[in-house]
Amino acid sequence: MSNLLKALRASAWGKTLSVAELSAATDAIAEKKVCAGAYVCRKGEPVDAWIGVIDGLVKMSSLSPQGKPVTFTGLPAGGWFGEGSLIKHPQARLYDVVAVRDSHIAYLPRAAFLGLLDSSIGFNRFLLHQLNERLGQFIAIVENDRLLEPDARVARALAQLFNPLLYPGTTSQLQLSQEEIGLLSGVSRQRANQALQVLEKAGLLKVEYGGVRVQDVEGLKRFG
Repeated sequence: MSNLLKALRASAWGKTLSVAELSAATDAIAEKKVCAGAYVCRKGEPVDAWIGVIDGLVKMSSLSPQGKPVTFTGLPAGGWFGEGSLIKHPQARLYDVVAVRDSHIAYLPRAAFLGLLDSSIGFNRFLLHQLNERLGQFIAIVENDRLLEPDARVARALAQLFNPLLYPGTTSQLQLSQEEIGLLSGVSRQRANQALQVLEKAGLLKVEYGGVRVQDVEGLKRFG
């Protein structure tokens, strides 16, 4: 069985499909290996696919008119995005998505996405929940950025990766570098390192070689 089919069968939306629907979706998907630092998709491009992270980590970001980069959120393995733009089509993509590390990406064409939307009640129910969770996530990101100190922003950025609907593949061991954690929380690598030390002393996580092991997700959500 291919890694793609395994990933789709394990996904929240894949579980809503019949065998025939899942097979058709798998056949329609285009796969691509995207190297760290390369674009998964670009701001301004036509939105022609629903995009999923089969393996790796990507970030959703944009540039201000002054050239300052802004990271909205990270998308680990198991995350799918772009459904809102597909539903509102035709619309140019409003953000860049860049691979933070080497990633395996799946692109479900718009026609196949709309076919599932027209035929599958389960898929529609999944999308309602996904859009609701995404809205809550972005409200929380804005709130955290405006109200919280850097230590708490790092804590909340890590906690957001444990949303079971948006990122069902997340495990307690996060293979994230301090630079990657800084990108996801909007702080420098050095400041992320300081925050991780604070969170480790609080018993919320353990810093390990090549990443962190989260010990208390709820504690991260409440920190600060």
